Amino acid sequence: MTENVISATETTQLSNFDHLGLAPELLKALKESGYTTPTPIQVQAIPVALAGGDLMAGAQTGTGKTAAFALPLLQKLLPLANTSTSPAKHPVRALILTPTRELAIQVEASVKAYAKHTALRSLVVFGGVDIKTQTPHLKTGVEVLVATPGRLLDHIEQKTLQLNQVQMLVLDEADRMLDMGFMPDLKRILALLPKQRQNLMFSATFSNEIKKLSDDFLTNPTLIEVARSNATNDNVTQQVYQVAQRDKESLLVQLLKEASTSQVIVFTKTKITASRLSRSLAKSGIAADAIHGDKTQKERIEALDAFKAGKIMALVATDVAARGLDISELPMVINYEIPSAPEDYVHRIGRTGRAGASGVAISLVSEEEEKYLTEIEKLIKKSIIKITANLEKSSQKPTSELQKDGSRPSKTARSSHEGATQRMPPKKKVSDPWFDKPYEASKQTQAVDVRPASTRKTAVAALLGGLVSNK
Repeated sequence: MTENVISATETTQLSNFDHLGLAPELLKALKESGYTTPTPIQVQAIPVALAGGDLMAGAQTGTGKTAAFALPLLQKLLPLANTSTSPAKHPVRALILTPTRELAIQVEASVKAYAKHTALRSLVVFGGVDIKTQTPHLKTGVEVLVATPGRLLDHIEQKTLQLNQVQMLVLDEADRMLDMGFMPDLKRILALLPKQRQNLMFSATFSNEIKKLSDDFLTNPTLIEVARSNATNDNVTQQVYQVAQRDKESLLVQLLKEASTSQVIVFTKTKITASRLSRSLAKSGIAADAIHGDKTQKERIEALDAFKAGKIMALVATDVAARGLDISELPMVINYEIPSAPEDYVHRIGRTGRAGASGVAISLVSEEEEKYLTEIEKLIKKSIIKITANLEKSSQKPTSELQKDGSRPSKTARSSHEGATQRMPPKKKVSDPWFDKPYEASKQTQAVDVRPASTRKTAVAALLGGLVSNK
């Protein structure tokens, strides 16, 4: 591996994109999008990608990695652009793989914006929606395809696309692609691609294990790391509130009501917590919605659009949203639960402080989560400011009403708890002197007839002709 490790301080900023050798069509689109000065990762990665070499690039989230691979990709495909209506004239020549649907949508939107003055076509395919809605667009032909691995394999199995003319492969958020169960799908996809192609890997974090895995499909790559690997953005103020688990929800409500912002992403570890928390915030008067893996793609897009439009203040999300969400000038993120994997913390707080803007990242850390915080500080090589939570009395919930994990017990659980703490007094023994006396024969009891049975006369019922004898 050819290493070309470059820090942000060593990078010479270019005054504009003109010096990067991009075509006028692309420069015009960049100008219309409001981009004038390239970021450090773009300055370093674009020339390497244009030269045709394999690239492994790492940079902080929010520093313009998408443009760093999309612009050289489009530049190299421009000679093949055409306006023919024949699908055969528009084969898939560049494949961009992402780990999440949201990131795929966002990347393809950027590609489309940069290519709007060219004849190059792009499309995004992902799971969670009917595959039949994507097939007609694929059949018209596209040069740039952005996809999640699972849905791409679905299309391959249905023979709705071919990858035998792919010239460039991009793995965005490559650490997650390789490290979180995508390797089997990736191997199947790589086997279908031409051997001769250019490979680009981009991510905010690269572990030594990921670098070793990349050796399987990168050929003599250049390694570019703008700023220190796994670093967090200096524009983001990081704070930790030390709080008991049972008080987290109350503290979150307090922080959101005190915040001088109308947009906050709140991160949780599980889908159940995300749904419950968004409903609870709504009951507290805070406009909120949840986004996680159990939501349909339509619901996720609607929640994200409502958040971007300012219709909801808090977007409660699992790590499915930590990668790929690009909300311009997002001022704050809150970790309701900090992640077990320290790399995910870097991606979460990377949603704020993007493109040079300032941001705030707050983490609510219980005593049980201190071990995860230690690992995070070790990764980012920075000690985070600790603040002791100062809860308002009115916002504190009675301890007896909360379970160990901070959630309210069910109605059944509350009933059993109350029964255990408020026992009913034992019933008084019912006593009646008459029942307590020993048995005594009544004086009015008639003498028992002890004559032998043979001497006794048996009465015969009158209906059968018998007579009652009085003798």
